[in-house]
Amino acid sequence: MSYSCPLCHAPLTRSGNSYLCPQRHQFDRAKEGYVNLLPVQHKRSRDPGDSAEMMQARRAFLDAGHYQPLRDAVSEKLRAINPQQLLDIGCGEGYYTHAFAALAQETWGLDVSKTAVRFGAKRYPQVNFCVASSQRLPFADSSMDVVIRIYAPCNPSELKRVVKPGGWVITVTPGPRHLVELKGLIYNEVQLHAPHSEVIGGFTLESHDALAYPMQLTGNEAVTLLQMTPFAWRAKPEVWETLQQQTQFGCQTDFAIHAWRREED
Repeated sequence: MSYSCPLCHAPLTRSGNSYLCPQRHQFDRAKEGYVNLLPVQHKRSRDPGDSAEMMQARRAFLDAGHYQPLRDAVSEKLRAINPQQLLDIGCGEGYYTHAFAALAQETWGLDVSKTAVRFGAKRYPQVNFCVASSQRLPFADSSMDVVIRIYAPCNPSELKRVVKPGGWVITVTPGPRHLVELKGLIYNEVQLHAPHSEVIGGFTLESHDALAYPMQLTGNEAVTLLQMTPFAWRAKPEVWETLQQQTQFGCQTDFAIHAWRREED
């Protein structure tokens, strides 16, 4: 299986280090091994997605194993499915994706951030990485057995289009008390995450699992965690200083894992 053209949606054929479609649209493979399938007219900014600083913070935090229980929980669901073609949407630098690659015949990682995809492609050559929009997935209809979506937005109609009938979408979203201690340093009134209410057209929710556990972080790790969250934009300088000075910072996780089954046509 290969990509489809983000401009005309025809199949892309690889020739050397380039991908071409019948309309002669061409997309070159970078030296790191990924392909950029995000045309300039589909970008919302000059350099969309997370910055290099955010990627490095995320890699340091994830490599320390703080979210490994989440990765293990999703991997267990994949073992039961035994997929051939798997797509990880919003894959970032590939921490989750490369683990999933051991459980599928072929694994694809997609992110809008070229910085993130470059990081991932250099480290995990077993994954097919691409820069692309989750609103316009560069894959053929009914081509994926499983799509993974960890905190990532996506166009629901695109999920229905690319997932095979009987295939799966696995989503991970924040549970009500996810990182509540960190939020307490930033907001005067902490709003808990709303209970899950998502509906994906064409899919049936088959399972809903909660995963929650405490983390004990050093000050540096707490700063790194803050850097990789949307809360970073709201944190005042004194919040960063307070975290940096912590010998130990207790913070809880709270994840909601949902498995959706694609309805037969």
